[in-house]
Amino acid sequence: MTDTASQIAIINQAATGCILIAEDQPDVSEALRLLLKGAGFKTEWANSPARVVQAIEQRSFDAVLLDLNYARDTTSGEEGLDLITRLRGIDAILPLVVMTAWSTVDLAVHAMRLGANDFIEKPWDNARVIALLRKQIDLAVDARKENARLRMERFDADEAREIQRSLLPTELPQIPGIEISADWLPARGVSGDYFDVIKFSETRVAFCIADVAGKGMPAALLMSNLQATVRAFATPERAPRELCEKVNSILCKNQVAGRFITFFYGILDLKTKSLVYCNAGHNAPILHRHHGSFARLEEGGPVLAEFPEQVYEQGGTQLGADDRLLLFTDGVSEARSAAGDEFGEQRLLEVMAAHRGLGALELRRKLLQNVHEFSELPLHDDATLLVLAVL
Repeated sequence: MTDTASQIAIINQAATGCILIAEDQPDVSEALRLLLKGAGFKTEWANSPARVVQAIEQRSFDAVLLDLNYARDTTSGEEGLDLITRLRGIDAILPLVVMTAWSTVDLAVHAMRLGANDFIEKPWDNARVIALLRKQIDLAVDARKENARLRMERFDADEAREIQRSLLPTELPQIPGIEISADWLPARGVSGDYFDVIKFSETRVAFCIADVAGKGMPAALLMSNLQATVRAFATPERAPRELCEKVNSILCKNQVAGRFITFFYGILDLKTKSLVYCNAGHNAPILHRHHGSFARLEEGGPVLAEFPEQVYEQGGTQLGADDRLLLFTDGVSEARSAAGDEFGEQRLLEVMAAHRGLGALELRRKLLQNVHEFSELPLHDDATLLVLAVL
């Protein structure tokens, strides 16, 4: 071992924490203990793999100086390699610094592939031991902080998703004469997509779908604002175009520039089978009539939250028995295959035509099945489907 003035200065720099010395030779472990004590570290000694594991399970260490050979086999290093694997199962970040003789450098490299962070050759250089330990401890501290940050972000995202999901209908209203089924699929933890079904009476129901520009938390916050506004002002007496104008006026006062919203809102009267609606820049819902023809519900105006004084139009149509109405966001129609092709609205029409006899739940499942089989990839955008089947 060397002991120059510069090395002594390095060793005597302040250090904190506790190092576990995993070494079966008492004289070696004592030499390491004195070295580490002089550098300001506390130490504990474990002279067998079983005691090393026990020590790690019972308390926290800043690093482990780990010999590869123990009493069972003093040359192969198998005990040390097995020990590294066990310790990595307990703590993925704890610095493991292997100590090996000159003749077993290859073994040390193998140990690093299994999870060791670095290795020190015997006989060791005092300054290198202390410098390497400090480096690995600093890296581990940073890694644990990053892990804690990521865990907190995941926790926050999970909480946000649960809160957002609670804003959506947990159970869709059951209304005689109509079946309704919906699916909400965020591309990330939270979504900018929104849908709702509001039961005004046994014969009158409103439904809507929306897509906020962007993804992630900003879009989710705007979606929550939209949901609260719609719920506050949607009444049986307020016509769809009037609701769009009211919601648009409110959003324009509080909205961030460029964060527009596409929105569709309709009211269905089951006594007369009449549907009145307003489409504010949303993908036109597809109405598949029982005799096989298709219609698109396009009347309305531009997107919400962009034009404060916008006046909206209103559309209307009659629904008949066995008609199917599909509302969707562009995360469905723009789902891409591995080759980069879009699923497209034409395929939605084809699936609806091929399964015209299905109820709302079965048709929704069939549509999503086709989208997923086509894309073969996780959806790159939020995707929402709302299917109404007239009985």
